[in-house]
Amino acid sequence: MSLKFFKPLFDSWSWHLDGANIEQNGIFLSNILGFVALLWFVWIFIDKSKKGQPPLPPGPKALPLVGNLLSLDPELHTYFASLSQAYGPICRLWLGKKVGIIITSPALAREVLKEQDTIFANRDVPAAAREFSYGGKDIVWTPYGPKWRMLRKVSVREMLNGSTLDYVYALRRRELRQTVNYLYNQAGSPVSIGEQMFLNVLNVITSMLWGDTVKGEERASLGAEFRLVVTSITELLGTPDVSDFYPGLARFDLQGVTKKMKVLAKRFDKIFETIIDQRRKTDRDGGMRSGVGQESKDFLQVLLKLKDDADAKIPLTMSELKALLMDMVVGGTDTTSNTVEFAMAEIMNNQKVLRKLQQELETVVGKDNIVEESHIQHLPYLYAVMKEVLRIHPVLPLLVPHCPSETVTVGGYTVPKGSRVFINVWAIQRDPSIWENPTEFYPERFLDNKLDYSGNDFNFIPFSSGRRMCAGIAMAERMFMYSLASLIHSFDWKLPEGEIVDLTEKFGIVLKKKIPLVAIPTPRLSSPTLYE
Repeated sequence: MSLKFFKPLFDSWSWHLDGANIEQNGIFLSNILGFVALLWFVWIFIDKSKKGQPPLPPGPKALPLVGNLLSLDPELHTYFASLSQAYGPICRLWLGKKVGIIITSPALAREVLKEQDTIFANRDVPAAAREFSYGGKDIVWTPYGPKWRMLRKVSVREMLNGSTLDYVYALRRRELRQTVNYLYNQAGSPVSIGEQMFLNVLNVITSMLWGDTVKGEERASLGAEFRLVVTSITELLGTPDVSDFYPGLARFDLQGVTKKMKVLAKRFDKIFETIIDQRRKTDRDGGMRSGVGQESKDFLQVLLKLKDDADAKIPLTMSELKALLMDMVVGGTDTTSNTVEFAMAEIMNNQKVLRKLQQELETVVGKDNIVEESHIQHLPYLYAVMKEVLRIHPVLPLLVPHCPSETVTVGGYTVPKGSRVFINVWAIQRDPSIWENPTEFYPERFLDNKLDYSGNDFNFIPFSSGRRMCAGIAMAERMFMYSLASLIHSFDWKLPEGEIVDLTEKFGIVLKKKIPLVAIPTPRLSSPTLYE
């Protein structure tokens, strides 16, 4: 600390040294010097204590009160990538009163997601997420602990494990064959790939959730409503909200994000209430529907039984039950359908990839046959295509932000307790120091190595890693591979006249195509009966 800091004090009090009362002025001067010495001692003590703790990561200069909020770009994944290029693989932003930490290297992602996984296993729950997840009571937002472990165990054991997915293959097949039949009847006309894939995945997931509780025209209208609501929810979750950055202002909801999410959540809740009531009535009237045999079991039935279990060590509440249903519908539909849409766009933009895929399918399946899920394990190039899509267009470009439960050190810098930690998977998976020609769609890069998305190789973590890793990987893999193989094998595809493939991304908690893919299908199999 420079003595210049104290010069104004001496200047303002110099008149005390003039005059006759030298003794009094001497005492006064002694007091001043003592006060200066005390300040000097305190400053040295504080400075030394700071030296014992690493500094915050580097980052752009922040304005008073607002921090860096005014400079945020709506496309956060690319904006964060540009910050990392300027400030390094770990950098920070001031998001109002909250510290945002951006991680953009495999080594630092490993520190957060593996080496200090327990500390970072919590979430900084946005106001919008708290609203639609019944107060943050789902798998995604519940704090790490016994309740979270119970919710994840129920989901994986009862719905997302391999045996359950094998059991409902006929259901997936039925829904996909209906989609293929619809596309066959639309031959020569433009169709929205994303919309059709969303409805297909939605029908599969809701059938797994509550079986045949909803039927006929009600099912079709429910699908359209779900898509509208799910799309709106994911957009709101990706919207920077003042309520999250200034907790004291949350009750005013200045941007109206919480109000909008509350409306959407009520629409979902009304649907859930109706389906739960219908299921309880069916169980009471049908008798056999309340059994636990595989023939009648669906996820809702299992959840209702767990909720009514008075002897459960960790009871399941109705809010948690609905939150799990919300997770499955929101987390499983938009993610898978968007990835298939990106894949179709990349394939149509690269005829070489398209020809190789069709050749592989013709060899394994044949033009006189339809794709079955049993074929998937014999399609290595299709598997490489899926990995490449997940690399270049990761489903959650920043994952779901983590929140440390205590102040820790990452990469030599302090990461404060309660900060919002973003892992920029999008940037890591496009890093030119890791990937050759990173912006090129080149599935062959995955044919010669055994790199997978199990969360062990931090160069490639589209589903995250550690305790909060995605629970639905097996489901997503089966749905993606089966759907894409059927679309490519059953049809040739072209764009409407004068159109070009647009691969522009739109940021959200779930990455989307900015311009939906509309394409024209032409049947390519040997017989019309293969489209029934």
